[in-house]
Amino acid sequence: MRERPAGRGAVLLDFDATPSPRAAAADAAVALRAAVDAGALPGVVDIVPAATTILVQGSPAHGIDDLALHRALRAESDRAAEVPADEVVITVHYDGPDLHDVARELGWTTGAVVASHTGTRWRVEFMGFAPGFGYLVPDDPQDRCPPCELPRRTESRPRVGAGSVAVAAGYSAVYPGVSPGGWNLLGHTEARLWDAAATPPSPLAAGTFVWFRDAAGESGR
Repeated sequence: MRERPAGRGAVLLDFDATPSPRAAAADAAVALRAAVDAGALPGVVDIVPAATTILVQGSPAHGIDDLALHRALRAESDRAAEVPADEVVITVHYDGPDLHDVARELGWTTGAVVASHTGTRWRVEFMGFAPGFGYLVPDDPQDRCPPCELPRRTESRPRVGAGSVAVAAGYSAVYPGVSPGGWNLLGHTEARLWDAAATPPSPLAAGTFVWFRDAAGESGR
């Protein structure tokens, strides 16, 4: 792991050089959040995980306690095992405009696409792009989901509706609000992924497990 200065009171932890950078970053993020919740990282105001990096933001007044940070990282394996992850079930109407194109690209039926999507246990690897937008990956690296491995569309849509369920480039996601987007749309959900007035504002956070359930009763679970 490399540490890179990231502005006043912040450091970027880069796991690209580790044997399993995505898994290492995910475990470290869980451990650091647990340390923050336990008051073991005084001065840290935010933990921002990405695919293979974590931004640790300290307060401008106090910065980051380097000793406490490294103590939390050394304990990351034990802490990751101790902290139970939340699980969210999202009901999906698989009627997206790209469902048939995804099936055709794979030489599958649309039912097989739905079964692959609902049969995968997903984990939020990190949040980004928009408030409440979680980048979901198969929790088990050996558990492939070919529909989600297809590339983004060659042309993005200027408007994707809130609740659209999408896949692309190794990820699945739910658009929490209206936005442009270039992912392949498999369906939509009525679940609300972002509510600024709620506590917390999103049911998703890094480490949350997600199951998709077919509203038509074709769940792969």
